[in-house]
Amino acid sequence: MGAVPRTLELFYDVLSPYSWLGFEVLCRYKNIWNINLQLRPTLIAGIMKDSGNKPPALLPRKAQYLRNDIRLLGQHVQVPMQFPKDFFSVILEKGSLSAMRFLTAVNMEHPEMLEKVSRELWMRVWSRDEDISEPQSILAAAEKAGMSTEQAQGLLEEISTPKVKNKLKETTEAACKYGAFGLPVTVAHLDGQTHMLFGSDRMELLAHLLGEKWMGPVPPAINAKL
Repeated sequence: MGAVPRTLELFYDVLSPYSWLGFEVLCRYKNIWNINLQLRPTLIAGIMKDSGNKPPALLPRKAQYLRNDIRLLGQHVQVPMQFPKDFFSVILEKGSLSAMRFLTAVNMEHPEMLEKVSRELWMRVWSRDEDISEPQSILAAAEKAGMSTEQAQGLLEEISTPKVKNKLKETTEAACKYGAFGLPVTVAHLDGQTHMLFGSDRMELLAHLLGEKWMGPVPPAINAKL
């Protein structure tokens, strides 16, 4: 009998491009490392407000750096990332509240679909420069991920219910209690201890904590479309 898998929680928001990078790497390694990966849809706006942090793109020099950084990291991790043309409208005005509530509902009702639906929402906003705030856009992402129209519509109708709103709030508060000030955040539960790692560039350190081998951002084996 093998060792019990270690639990990793990944807190993420599809508005965050770095969350996408961390998400893809961990989704690839979940079949390589001895881990139980738990995906946690989280609202980055709530974390920013709670921590007093601000989006890095609000600082012009950081914004200029981010464009090239994300492009290069996308190539390195083999994720088809493109900056939205109207970046500030996407990030600061439209946000991701509806999308993250929808993913929360997916996680509550159809957790087996969470990875695929999350990926399709990232593809819309960070690859094809498409909307993720309107109901029809969310439905399109869910259906492309393999959900039936009836399933997706049913979940969309739940995003304004107290149970979904409260669940997203609880998950966001949990990330804050771990010390999150941005996303993604990976929380490793090891030998009775909790380790919070911020960002998509701490995977080598995560491997060290787990006692696993880091082989770089291994190519996507299953997700051929990426």
